[in-house]
Amino acid sequence: MSRGKLAGAALGAVAAILAGIYAHEGDYVNHRNDPGGPTRYGVTEQVARAAGYGGDMRHFPMHCSGTAKVCADEVYIDRYMKQPGYWPLIAIEPAVAEELIDTAVNMGPPRPGKWFQQSINELCGTRLTVDGKVGPNTRNAYARCRSARGPQLCVAILDRLDARQRAEYNRLVRVNPALRVFHRGWIRQRIGNVDRAKCAA
Repeated sequence: MSRGKLAGAALGAVAAILAGIYAHEGDYVNHRNDPGGPTRYGVTEQVARAAGYGGDMRHFPMHCSGTAKVCADEVYIDRYMKQPGYWPLIAIEPAVAEELIDTAVNMGPPRPGKWFQQSINELCGTRLTVDGKVGPNTRNAYARCRSARGPQLCVAILDRLDARQRAEYNRLVRVNPALRVFHRGWIRQRIGNVDRAKCAA
C-alpha cells in the first residue's frame, strides 16, 4: 500500500476503507446491464487498462505482490483517494473521506467532490467553487467549520452526501431503466453505509 504522508490511525482508516469497498464490490462480475463491463474488486476493465494492467480481468489482483505491478489497492489509492484530493481528508475527517471515496468508486470522483463542496457551502456559509476538485481550499474550509461546529458537522455532511447520492441513483434509473436491476443494491449498500458514530472519533 502506498503510504504517502499518512501515518498511524489514518493508515488504519485507509485499510478499513479498502476493506469496505471490497466487501461491497465482490470479486469478478460482468453483468450485461452494467456499462462498466468486466470488473474485479470494483475496478472496471477500462480503469485497469488505464493503470497499465494488460491481463484477463478475472485474474486482476487485489494486492500488489510478487510480479504484480498493478492491483486494486494501488488503483483505489491513486485514482480514487489521491487524484480527487481525498487523501489528506482521511487524516482530517475519516468518516467523510470514507463516504466520498466509496461514492467515487461507484460513480466517479467528480460528483461526490461537487456534492461535498455544495454541502460545505450550505452548512458553513462558504463560497467554495463547486468544481469537484477537493483541494486545499475545500479541505481548509471544512476543517475550519468542523473546528467551530464539532462532530455534528460531520454527521450533517454525511446526511447531505447520502441524500444527493440517493437522488442521483433515482435519476439514473429514470434515464436508463436497464439500471433498475442495480437500484436496490445501491441503496442498501451505499446509502447510510458510513457509521455516524465515526464522526465523534
